[in-house]
Amino acid sequence: MKSVFPHVFILLMLIPPTGGAENVVVRFSCGAEVELSASALEPGRILLASLVQASGAKRVVIAFGDAVYELKAGEERGEAFALIGLDLALKPGSHDLKMSVFLRDGRVEELRHPLVVRDREFPVKELRVKQEFVTPPPEVEERIRWEAELLQMVYSVITEKWLGEGAFERPHPGESAGNFGERRIYNGVPRSSHSGLDIAAPYGSAVRASNSGRIVLARDLYFSGNTVILDHGLGVFSIYCHFSQLKVSRGQDVKKGDILALAGSTGRSTGPHLHWAVRIRGSRVDPHALLELGLPE
Repeated sequence: MKSVFPHVFILLMLIPPTGGAENVVVRFSCGAEVELSASALEPGRILLASLVQASGAKRVVIAFGDAVYELKAGEERGEAFALIGLDLALKPGSHDLKMSVFLRDGRVEELRHPLVVRDREFPVKELRVKQEFVTPPPEVEERIRWEAELLQMVYSVITEKWLGEGAFERPHPGESAGNFGERRIYNGVPRSSHSGLDIAAPYGSAVRASNSGRIVLARDLYFSGNTVILDHGLGVFSIYCHFSQLKVSRGQDVKKGDILALAGSTGRSTGPHLHWAVRIRGSRVDPHALLELGLPE
């Protein structure tokens, strides 16, 4: 039978009034500790959860929104951790982070920790593109539907092992537009928010893997053109779009810094550049947030 222990859940909490790094250590009465850290608690950011002390625990399960994350004691590569995405569309306010510690003697300890998410303003931008990318012709509707289902299937397959190696790096040295979350208006028609970053990349320049992982998609898509999706494990995917030429294929393992493709302007694009995006268990997050994380080597 499951039993629930009393608990003391906040040891340390740092929330500067003007924003900046935030850190919380959550302690269960059994002695297990989970550290939660983020550069900021706002839409598009990433929360790093680390099991820093197991103390008789086999695993810790964290539920946030519709996603579930597992931290297993005794991980081979350093401490157990999970990356929790705060989606682009996450509403400001208090959101419960639910945690359960499964002890080696079969008992379970549970708690809820509130995350207070701040509001984040995103700019609005009007763009001119070929009308076929605003109002697709009937003959491509089936292709668009099939590609949407394909992407949903790709993101639904979670690799339980972490495939990355240390910190993430920029995939291209070009200047970033800093336009994650931008509200897009194409040819006068409002469309969905921009879920990635645009990086200035001359036509034909090399784009590299931001971290190690496995290629789970490398093909032409209607809206994003020649596209590569890289699975880093634990539900973390990086996406690279609008290439002129692909240099990898699905199923291939790549190392951080390996060339994925050459920059271009395929799909819904106004000129040569790299669209770089990140998804974590379905949450659309700012790629810059990945660069801020301190991850194990």
